[in-house]
Amino acid sequence: MEKVSNLNTGVVSTKYWHRIDDEHVQCDLCPRECRLREGQRGLCFVRGCEHGEVVLYSYGRSSGFCVDPVEKKPLNHYYPGSAVLSFGTAGCNLSCKFCQNWDMSKSREMDTLADAASPQQLAEAAVNLGCKSLAYTYNDPLIFHEYAVDTAEACREKGIKNIAVTAGYVHPEPRREFFAAMDAANIDLKAFTDDFYHRICGGHLQPVLDTLLYVHHETDVWMELTTLLIPGHNDSDEEIDKMTRWVVENLGPDAPMHFTAFHPSWKMMDVPSTPASALTNARHIAMENGVQYAYTGNVHDSNGGSTWCPECGELLIERDVYELGKWGLEDGACHKCGFKIAGVFDDQPGDWGSRRLPVRLSDHA
Repeated sequence: MEKVSNLNTGVVSTKYWHRIDDEHVQCDLCPRECRLREGQRGLCFVRGCEHGEVVLYSYGRSSGFCVDPVEKKPLNHYYPGSAVLSFGTAGCNLSCKFCQNWDMSKSREMDTLADAASPQQLAEAAVNLGCKSLAYTYNDPLIFHEYAVDTAEACREKGIKNIAVTAGYVHPEPRREFFAAMDAANIDLKAFTDDFYHRICGGHLQPVLDTLLYVHHETDVWMELTTLLIPGHNDSDEEIDKMTRWVVENLGPDAPMHFTAFHPSWKMMDVPSTPASALTNARHIAMENGVQYAYTGNVHDSNGGSTWCPECGELLIERDVYELGKWGLEDGACHKCGFKIAGVFDDQPGDWGSRRLPVRLSDHA
């Protein structure tokens, strides 16, 4: 694959596509399988047909950079308290009507990509900013697959970890290459019905379940799940019961699940915000079904945001939103009963706290 030489153009050849006939090619990155004529772009908008092949238009270009707490991804069991350099591009291969980052993920204006950085510059900036990891987030990194994989390789050379925040809507071959480059992931399980995925997201459920199964069984990537609960759409007791039972049976009881609050956005401004009680209810259902680490998010709920020992009930990682309090882990285990807690932990938590630090990469690379 020919790498881009000018970050101002952002165009690079890709390999996950094939020719259909003299006039059409098909993108094979995700289950959408967009069929494209010359000059036409896929639904994600950042992949299209140019000179008879599928190219990526956003290589080396970003909608911005920010240092966040890792808990904001959200990841509660991956180096808690550490700082993460976060970035995204434009576009998305799903069309979720509730998208919370619609200004970036639904952008059809490449001018949204106001900053530029090579994979090497990103890795150097993460080091210089004191970040433990680099997070591919804001929009789905699967659609800027080539840029993400190259950046992950550059980060690994400098000891920086790689975190994917993704909906997991991808075909098997690019999925294999992508997650081989990642160290941790938060994957959206947006609902547990195909009707929701089709009607609200313009996709299907099974490819996401396939990704969850693949990451859990075939990789060493640390994985946590997030479900944004939307009143009247995916928050019924029956659906949450089925979802959490599936997770325990297929991913194990120690797969952390985050139930987060919806706030009216984009094409769902008429839907009310999720009440905190709905998140607490989902958390209780999950725990009753055997989920050992169930969390609430996007609300102020220290009890639901903290990590508790599944064996003895001891408070192990106290969280007040993104601020950490009590720390009860010793060598990754409960200090009281010795139960091993699933995750990746340092001996002591990081001290980044809840800070959000927007950065211009040119000042730190």
